[in-house]
Amino acid sequence: MKTVKVPLGDRSYRILIGPDLMQQIGKQCQKLKLGTSCAIVTDDKVGPLFADTVVKSFEDAGIRTTLITIPNGEQSKNLRLVHQCYDRLAEARLERKSFVVALGGGVVGDLAGFVAATYLRGVDFVQIPTTLLSQVDSSVGGKVGVNLKAGKNLVGAFYQPKLVLCDLDSLKTLPEREFRAGLAEVIKYGIIDDARLFKQLEKEIDRLLQLDTHCLEGVIARCCQIKAKVVGEDEKESGLRAILNYGHTIGHAIEAITRYGTYLHGEAISIGQVAAGYLSQQLTDFSIPHADRARCLFEHAGLPTTIKLSKPQRTRLIQAMQLDKKVSAGEVKFVLAHQIGHATPGHRVTPDLIHAALDHVSK
Repeated sequence: MKTVKVPLGDRSYRILIGPDLMQQIGKQCQKLKLGTSCAIVTDDKVGPLFADTVVKSFEDAGIRTTLITIPNGEQSKNLRLVHQCYDRLAEARLERKSFVVALGGGVVGDLAGFVAATYLRGVDFVQIPTTLLSQVDSSVGGKVGVNLKAGKNLVGAFYQPKLVLCDLDSLKTLPEREFRAGLAEVIKYGIIDDARLFKQLEKEIDRLLQLDTHCLEGVIARCCQIKAKVVGEDEKESGLRAILNYGHTIGHAIEAITRYGTYLHGEAISIGQVAAGYLSQQLTDFSIPHADRARCLFEHAGLPTTIKLSKPQRTRLIQAMQLDKKVSAGEVKFVLAHQIGHATPGHRVTPDLIHAALDHVSK
Protein backbone atom coordinates (compact mmCIF):
# COMPACT_ATOMS: atom_id res chain seq x y z
CA MET A 1 0.00 0.00 0.00
CA LYS A 2 1.18 3.53 -0.82
CA THR A 3 0.24 6.61 1.18
CA VAL A 4 0.09 10.19 -0.13
CA LYS A 5 -0.48 13.15 2.20
CA VAL A 6 -2.42 16.22 1.09
CA PRO A 7 -0.73 19.07 3.05
CA LEU A 8 -3.39 21.51 4.27
CA GLY A 9 -2.38 22.25 7.83
CA ASP A 10 -4.97 21.07 10.33
CA ARG A 11 -7.12 19.87 7.40
CA SER A 12 -4.43 17.61 5.97
CA TYR A 13 -5.46 14.07 5.10
CA ARG A 14 -4.08 10.85 3.69
CA ILE A 15 -4.76 9.04 0.44
CA LEU A 16 -4.34 5.27 0.80
CA ILE A 17 -3.65 3.36 -2.44
CA GLY A 18 -3.48 -0.41 -2.81
CA PRO A 19 -5.45 -3.67 -3.18
CA ASP A 20 -7.88 -5.10 -0.60
CA LEU A 21 -8.46 -1.81 1.22
CA MET A 22 -12.25 -1.57 1.48
CA GLN A 23 -12.33 -4.12 4.29
CA GLN A 24 -10.24 -1.66 6.34
CA ILE A 25 -12.46 1.42 5.98
CA GLY A 26 -14.21 0.95 9.33
CA LYS A 27 -10.95 0.71 11.28
CA GLN A 28 -9.45 3.64 9.37
CA CYS A 29 -12.43 5.87 10.22
CA GLN A 30 -12.37 4.64 13.81
CA LYS A 31 -8.71 5.73 14.06
CA LEU A 32 -9.70 9.17 12.84
CA LYS A 33 -12.50 9.35 15.45
CA LEU A 34 -15.06 10.40 12.88
CA GLY A 35 -18.12 9.36 14.87
CA THR A 36 -20.36 6.36 15.44
CA SER A 37 -22.82 6.84 12.56
CA CYS A 38 -22.45 7.54 8.85
CA ALA A 39 -24.35 7.68 5.59
CA ILE A 40 -22.89 5.83 2.61
CA VAL A 41 -23.82 7.39 -0.72
CA THR A 42 -23.37 5.08 -3.70
CA ASP A 43 -25.01 4.39 -7.06
CA ASP A 44 -27.01 1.49 -8.44
CA LYS A 45 -24.00 0.01 -10.27
CA VAL A 46 -21.34 0.32 -7.57
CA GLY A 47 -23.57 -0.44 -4.59
CA PRO A 48 -24.31 -4.08 -5.53
CA LEU A 49 -20.58 -4.70 -5.94
CA PHE A 50 -19.10 -3.13 -2.81
CA ALA A 51 -21.74 -1.80 -0.40
CA ASP A 52 -21.99 -5.03 1.63
CA THR A 53 -18.22 -5.08 2.20
CA VAL A 54 -18.15 -1.43 3.26
CA VAL A 55 -21.23 -1.71 5.51
CA LYS A 56 -19.78 -4.79 7.23
CA SER A 57 -16.46 -3.05 7.81
CA PHE A 58 -18.24 -0.13 9.49
CA GLU A 59 -20.50 -2.38 11.53
CA ASP A 60 -17.48 -4.41 12.71
CA ALA A 61 -15.99 -1.11 13.89
CA GLY A 62 -19.18 -0.21 15.77
CA ILE A 63 -20.29 2.46 13.30
CA ARG A 64 -23.99 2.59 12.38
CA THR A 65 -24.66 3.01 8.65
CA THR A 66 -27.40 4.36 6.39
CA LEU A 67 -27.15 3.39 2.73
CA ILE A 68 -28.30 5.89 0.08
CA THR A 69 -28.34 4.73 -3.54
CA ILE A 70 -28.64 7.12 -6.49
CA PRO A 71 -28.92 6.33 -10.23
CA ASN A 72 -25.63 5.83 -12.03
CA GLY A 73 -24.44 8.54 -14.40
CA GLU A 74 -23.58 12.22 -14.74
CA GLN A 75 -27.29 13.09 -14.92
CA SER A 76 -27.49 12.34 -11.18
CA LYS A 77 -25.33 15.34 -10.31
CA ASN A 78 -28.30 17.61 -9.73
CA LEU A 79 -29.96 19.57 -6.93
CA ARG A 80 -33.04 17.33 -6.91
CA LEU A 81 -30.95 14.36 -5.78
CA VAL A 82 -29.09 16.54 -3.30
CA HIS A 83 -32.44 17.32 -1.67
CA GLN A 84 -33.32 13.62 -1.60
CA CYS A 85 -30.05 12.90 0.20
CA TYR A 86 -30.78 15.66 2.75
CA ASP A 87 -34.14 14.04 3.47
CA ARG A 88 -32.52 10.63 3.99
CA LEU A 89 -29.90 12.08 6.34
CA ALA A 90 -32.62 13.77 8.36
CA GLU A 91 -34.69 10.58 8.51
CA ALA A 92 -31.62 8.68 9.76
CA ARG A 93 -31.04 11.41 12.35
CA LEU A 94 -27.45 12.00 11.39
CA GLU A 95 -25.81 14.59 13.62
CA ARG A 96 -22.86 16.93 13.26
CA LYS A 97 -20.57 14.23 14.65
CA SER A 98 -21.78 11.82 11.97
CA PHE A 99 -20.06 11.61 8.58
CA VAL A 100 -20.80 10.96 4.92
CA VAL A 101 -19.00 8.34 2.82
CA ALA A 102 -18.85 8.51 -0.98
CA LEU A 103 -18.61 5.03 -2.49
CA GLY A 104 -18.35 5.29 -6.25
CA GLY A 105 -16.93 7.33 -9.08
CA GLY A 106 -16.66 11.06 -9.59
CA VAL A 107 -20.41 11.69 -9.78
CA VAL A 108 -21.02 10.04 -6.41
CA GLY A 109 -18.01 11.77 -4.87
CA ASP A 110 -18.98 15.22 -6.11
CA LEU A 111 -22.62 14.88 -5.04
CA ALA A 112 -21.93 13.22 -1.67
CA GLY A 113 -19.21 15.76 -0.93
CA PHE A 114 -21.58 18.64 -1.64
CA VAL A 115 -24.19 17.05 0.61
CA ALA A 116 -21.57 16.69 3.37
CA ALA A 117 -20.39 20.28 2.92
CA THR A 118 -23.89 21.72 3.29
CA TYR A 119 -25.85 19.41 5.60
CA LEU A 120 -25.91 20.85 9.13
CA ARG A 121 -23.43 23.43 7.78
CA GLY A 122 -20.89 20.69 7.21
CA VAL A 123 -20.25 17.14 8.43
CA ASP A 124 -17.12 15.05 7.96
CA PHE A 125 -16.60 13.34 4.63
CA VAL A 126 -14.72 10.24 3.40
CA GLN A 127 -14.02 9.25 -0.20
CA ILE A 128 -13.86 5.66 -1.49
CA PRO A 129 -13.36 6.27 -5.23
CA THR A 130 -14.00 3.20 -7.38
CA THR A 131 -13.00 4.46 -10.85
CA LEU A 132 -9.57 5.36 -12.18
CA LEU A 133 -10.71 8.89 -12.95
CA SER A 134 -12.02 9.50 -9.45
CA GLN A 135 -8.96 7.93 -7.81
CA VAL A 136 -6.49 10.22 -9.58
CA ASP A 137 -8.62 13.34 -9.83
CA SER A 138 -12.06 14.09 -8.44
CA SER A 139 -11.66 12.43 -5.02
CA VAL A 140 -8.58 14.51 -4.21
CA GLY A 141 -8.53 18.22 -3.55
CA GLY A 142 -11.93 19.03 -2.08
CA LYS A 143 -13.90 20.24 -5.09
CA VAL A 144 -17.50 19.10 -4.67
CA GLY A 145 -20.67 20.12 -6.45
CA VAL A 146 -23.42 19.45 -8.97
CA ASN A 147 -24.39 20.50 -12.47
CA LEU A 148 -27.02 22.89 -13.78
CA LYS A 149 -28.62 22.70 -17.22
CA ALA A 150 -26.43 25.64 -18.16
CA GLY A 151 -23.16 23.88 -17.39
CA LYS A 152 -21.06 21.52 -15.34
CA ASN A 153 -20.20 22.03 -11.65
CA LEU A 154 -21.77 25.49 -11.49
CA VAL A 155 -23.02 24.87 -7.92
CA GLY A 156 -20.44 23.63 -5.44
CA ALA A 157 -17.91 24.22 -2.70
CA PHE A 158 -14.34 23.53 -1.63
CA TYR A 159 -14.68 20.88 1.07
CA GLN A 160 -11.84 18.56 1.98
CA PRO A 161 -12.37 14.89 2.91
CA LYS A 162 -10.91 13.37 6.05
CA LEU A 163 -9.62 10.32 4.17
CA VAL A 164 -9.41 9.00 0.61
CA LEU A 165 -9.17 5.23 0.20
CA CYS A 166 -8.30 3.97 -3.31
CA ASP A 167 -8.87 0.21 -3.51
CA LEU A 168 -7.22 -0.97 -6.74
CA ASP A 169 -9.42 -4.08 -6.83
CA SER A 170 -12.40 -1.90 -7.68
CA LEU A 171 -10.78 -1.05 -11.02
CA LYS A 172 -11.15 -4.69 -12.11
CA THR A 173 -14.93 -4.24 -12.16
CA LEU A 174 -14.87 -1.24 -14.52
CA PRO A 175 -16.05 -1.50 -18.13
CA GLU A 176 -13.03 -1.08 -20.40
CA ARG A 177 -14.39 2.20 -21.78
CA GLU A 178 -14.66 3.65 -18.26
CA PHE A 179 -11.10 2.66 -17.39
CA ARG A 180 -9.75 4.16 -20.60
CA ALA A 181 -11.62 7.38 -19.85
CA GLY A 182 -9.74 7.63 -16.56
CA LEU A 183 -6.45 7.49 -18.42
CA ALA A 184 -7.22 10.93 -19.88
CA GLU A 185 -6.68 12.49 -16.44
CA VAL A 186 -3.57 10.37 -15.86
CA ILE A 187 -2.04 11.57 -19.14
CA LYS A 188 -2.98 15.14 -18.22
CA TYR A 189 -0.74 15.03 -15.14
CA GLY A 190 2.21 14.10 -17.34
CA ILE A 191 1.52 16.97 -19.73
CA ILE A 192 1.06 19.67 -17.09
CA ASP A 193 3.67 18.69 -14.49
CA ASP A 194 5.79 15.58 -15.00
CA ALA A 195 7.65 14.74 -18.19
CA ARG A 196 9.03 11.56 -16.58
CA LEU A 197 5.51 10.35 -15.84
CA PHE A 198 4.49 11.09 -19.42
CA LYS A 199 7.44 9.08 -20.74
CA GLN A 200 6.58 6.23 -18.36
CA LEU A 201 3.01 6.23 -19.67
CA GLU A 202 4.27 6.02 -23.25
CA LYS A 203 6.23 2.91 -22.27
CA GLU A 204 3.72 1.30 -19.90
CA ILE A 205 0.28 2.19 -21.29
CA ASP A 206 -0.33 -1.44 -22.27
CA ARG A 207 0.49 -2.63 -18.73
CA LEU A 208 -1.99 -0.11 -17.36
CA LEU A 209 -4.64 -1.31 -19.80
CA GLN A 210 -3.99 -4.86 -18.55
CA LEU A 211 -4.60 -3.62 -14.96
CA ASP A 212 -1.12 -4.51 -13.74
CA THR A 213 -1.44 -3.86 -9.99
CA HIS A 214 2.16 -2.77 -9.37
CA CYS A 215 2.11 -0.39 -12.31
CA LEU A 216 -1.30 1.01 -11.35
CA GLU A 217 -0.28 1.58 -7.74
CA GLY A 218 2.79 3.58 -8.74
CA VAL A 219 1.07 5.65 -11.43
CA ILE A 220 -2.00 6.45 -9.32
CA ALA A 221 0.21 7.42 -6.37
CA ARG A 222 2.26 9.73 -8.61
CA CYS A 223 -0.89 11.42 -9.97
CA CYS A 224 -2.16 11.90 -6.42
CA GLN A 225 1.22 13.35 -5.37
CA ILE A 226 1.04 15.91 -8.17
CA LYS A 227 -2.50 16.91 -7.30
CA ALA A 228 -1.70 16.99 -3.57
CA LYS A 229 1.24 19.32 -4.24
CA VAL A 230 -0.87 21.66 -6.36
CA VAL A 231 -3.80 21.67 -3.91
CA GLY A 232 -1.42 22.23 -0.99
CA GLU A 233 -0.08 25.37 -2.69
CA ASP A 234 -3.40 26.67 -4.04
CA GLU A 235 -6.40 25.05 -2.41
CA LYS A 236 -9.10 27.36 -3.83
CA GLU A 237 -7.81 27.85 -7.35
CA SER A 238 -6.59 31.42 -7.10
CA GLY A 239 -3.62 30.66 -9.35
CA LEU A 240 -1.55 27.48 -9.73
CA ARG A 241 -4.41 25.01 -9.22
CA ALA A 242 -5.97 26.16 -12.48
CA ILE A 243 -3.37 24.08 -14.36
CA LEU A 244 -5.43 21.02 -13.39
CA ASN A 245 -8.05 22.31 -15.85
CA TYR A 246 -5.87 21.64 -18.89
CA GLY A 247 -8.23 20.48 -21.64
CA HIS A 248 -11.29 21.04 -19.45
CA THR A 249 -12.56 24.32 -20.89
CA ILE A 250 -13.54 22.74 -24.18
CA GLY A 251 -14.02 19.30 -22.60
CA HIS A 252 -16.64 20.51 -20.13
CA ALA A 253 -18.44 22.37 -22.92
CA ILE A 254 -18.55 19.16 -24.98
CA GLU A 255 -20.14 17.37 -22.04
CA ALA A 256 -22.68 20.16 -21.56
CA ILE A 257 -23.89 20.36 -25.16
CA THR A 258 -24.21 16.57 -25.38
CA ARG A 259 -26.21 16.53 -22.10
CA TYR A 260 -23.59 14.47 -20.27
CA GLY A 261 -24.71 11.34 -22.10
CA THR A 262 -22.64 10.97 -25.27
CA TYR A 263 -19.10 11.30 -23.92
CA LEU A 264 -17.63 10.17 -20.62
CA HIS A 265 -15.74 12.95 -18.82
CA GLY A 266 -12.36 11.51 -19.76
CA GLU A 267 -13.36 11.16 -23.40
CA ALA A 268 -14.47 14.80 -23.55
CA ILE A 269 -11.30 16.11 -21.94
CA SER A 270 -9.17 13.92 -24.21
CA ILE A 271 -10.59 15.90 -27.12
CA GLY A 272 -10.24 19.08 -25.06
CA GLN A 273 -6.56 18.36 -24.39
CA VAL A 274 -5.85 17.82 -28.09
CA ALA A 275 -7.52 21.18 -28.77
CA ALA A 276 -5.49 22.75 -25.95
CA GLY A 277 -2.36 21.28 -27.50
CA TYR A 278 -3.18 23.03 -30.77
CA LEU A 279 -3.75 26.34 -28.96
CA SER A 280 -0.47 25.83 -27.11
CA GLN A 281 1.33 25.50 -30.45
CA GLN A 282 -0.11 28.82 -31.54
CA LEU A 283 0.45 30.79 -28.32
CA THR A 284 3.41 29.26 -26.44
CA ASP A 285 6.58 27.42 -27.33
CA PHE A 286 4.79 24.03 -27.29
CA SER A 287 6.26 22.19 -30.26
CA ILE A 288 4.41 20.18 -32.90
CA PRO A 289 6.34 17.00 -31.92
CA HIS A 290 5.17 17.42 -28.30
CA ALA A 291 1.59 17.93 -29.42
CA ASP A 292 1.85 14.87 -31.66
CA ARG A 293 3.22 12.75 -28.79
CA ALA A 294 0.26 13.75 -26.63
CA ARG A 295 -2.27 12.99 -29.35
CA CYS A 296 -0.64 9.61 -30.03
CA LEU A 297 -0.76 8.68 -26.34
CA PHE A 298 -4.46 9.52 -26.13
CA GLU A 299 -5.08 7.40 -29.21
CA HIS A 300 -2.97 4.51 -27.83
CA ALA A 301 -5.12 4.65 -24.70
CA GLY A 302 -8.18 4.20 -26.91
CA LEU A 303 -9.49 7.72 -26.31
CA PRO A 304 -11.19 9.98 -28.87
CA THR A 305 -9.19 12.90 -30.24
CA THR A 306 -11.76 14.30 -32.68
CA ILE A 307 -15.43 15.23 -32.61
CA LYS A 308 -18.10 15.86 -35.24
CA LEU A 309 -19.85 19.18 -34.59
CA SER A 310 -22.67 20.68 -36.62
CA LYS A 311 -22.76 24.45 -36.94
CA PRO A 312 -25.50 24.78 -34.27
CA GLN A 313 -23.55 22.46 -31.94
CA ARG A 314 -20.43 24.57 -32.36
CA THR A 315 -22.41 27.69 -31.50
CA ARG A 316 -23.79 26.01 -28.38
CA LEU A 317 -20.31 24.82 -27.42
CA ILE A 318 -18.95 28.38 -27.55
CA GLN A 319 -21.90 29.53 -25.44
CA ALA A 320 -21.27 26.75 -22.91
CA MET A 321 -17.63 27.84 -22.63
CA GLN A 322 -18.82 31.34 -21.69
CA LEU A 323 -20.55 29.82 -18.65
CA ASP A 324 -17.43 27.99 -17.51
CA LYS A 325 -16.31 28.75 -13.94
CA LYS A 326 -12.93 29.89 -15.30
CA VAL A 327 -14.47 32.80 -17.23
CA SER A 328 -13.33 36.18 -15.86
CA ALA A 329 -14.90 39.49 -16.94
CA GLY A 330 -16.62 37.63 -19.74
CA GLU A 331 -13.31 36.32 -21.07
CA VAL A 332 -12.53 32.61 -21.41
CA LYS A 333 -9.06 31.79 -20.05
CA PHE A 334 -7.19 28.65 -21.08
CA VAL A 335 -4.51 26.49 -19.51
CA LEU A 336 -1.80 25.97 -22.12
CA ALA A 337 1.30 23.77 -22.24
CA HIS A 338 4.79 25.09 -22.90
CA GLN A 339 6.35 21.65 -23.12
CA ILE A 340 5.44 18.19 -21.87
CA GLY A 341 5.75 18.52 -18.11
CA HIS A 342 4.96 22.24 -17.85
CA ALA A 343 1.74 24.22 -18.25
CA THR A 344 0.48 27.62 -17.13
CA PRO A 345 -3.04 29.03 -16.65
CA GLY A 346 -4.68 32.31 -17.57
CA HIS A 347 -4.05 32.52 -21.32
CA ARG A 348 -6.34 34.72 -23.39
CA VAL A 349 -7.49 33.05 -26.60
CA THR A 350 -9.27 34.92 -29.37
CA PRO A 351 -12.56 33.61 -30.79
CA ASP A 352 -10.84 32.98 -34.12
CA LEU A 353 -8.24 30.78 -32.46
CA ILE A 354 -10.92 28.88 -30.54
CA HIS A 355 -12.66 28.15 -33.84
CA ALA A 356 -9.32 27.09 -35.33
CA ALA A 357 -8.81 24.68 -32.42
CA LEU A 358 -12.28 23.23 -32.99
CA ASP A 359 -11.40 22.84 -36.67
CA HIS A 360 -8.29 20.97 -35.55
CA VAL A 361 -10.31 18.39 -33.60
CA SER A 362 -13.19 18.17 -36.09
CA LYS A 363 -13.73 14.95 -37.99
